[in-house]
Amino acid sequence: MNKQESKNKGLKVLINVSFIIVSFIALFPILSLLLSSLRPSSELMRNGISLTFDPSTLNFDNYTYIFTQAYQYWAWYGNSITISALTIVLSLFFSSMVGYALACYDFKGRNFFFVLVLFILMIPFEILMLPLYKMMISFQLINTYAAVLLPAIVAPIAVFFFRQYALGLPKELMDAARIDGSNEYGIFFKIMLPLMLPSLAAMAILQGLGSWNNFLWPLIVLRSNDMFTLPIGLATLLTPYGNNYDVLIAGSVMTIVPIIILFIFFQKYFVSGLTVGGVKG
Repeated sequence: MNKQESKNKGLKVLINVSFIIVSFIALFPILSLLLSSLRPSSELMRNGISLTFDPSTLNFDNYTYIFTQAYQYWAWYGNSITISALTIVLSLFFSSMVGYALACYDFKGRNFFFVLVLFILMIPFEILMLPLYKMMISFQLINTYAAVLLPAIVAPIAVFFFRQYALGLPKELMDAARIDGSNEYGIFFKIMLPLMLPSLAAMAILQGLGSWNNFLWPLIVLRSNDMFTLPIGLATLLTPYGNNYDVLIAGSVMTIVPIIILFIFFQKYFVSGLTVGGVKG
């Protein structure tokens, strides 16, 4: 082994060790939460969430309680899954169409609309909340799922992402399809959309994660306890009059499951979608 090979091997080992350390730091909160979910609520009150615990106290009582008695928790869980699924489907459908149009069609005002998308992208959502809230009141959509969904249907970040990805699609396929007699909708749904599958998978994960963890906007527009999403429902368990840690800690662990499943299904396209979509244009 020459000096250069030895240097490269040492650098590789150093990089691997660094990644292991960073991974442990990233997983530390999850490990703490997982271990805390196996501890009695009385011990959680005394010691809080940490990696220090008495092995003899670990049990699955908190999960048993969730699956047998915490019926309201599963109502919140179902609400979050419904809203997240609808957000993913509607956002991918409409945002991909807008991004595709901005990239593949030459029409008057195209650049203006794209700059408008970038401008909206730079505005913090907290600034838009008040006009959006007044809009939902005027539409009489307060305390409905529609109020939660409408602001996320055409997300600026998704439009920008799909536009950048669509810029790299071969336009010759569109011309060939037109010669064969296909209309514009057929070109998009049958030819171009399948080519955008990596970008759709990557954005499905990002949009799903954002919708699943969304707390502030649903808190503003939802009123009924039976319509709460998981972040809001779990927050209601912490009150000045008592804290239901049995549901809170174990329930928080259960919220990770759908995101893991979503990533497993789309991980094949996730990295390639982000990489290609980020360099086109």
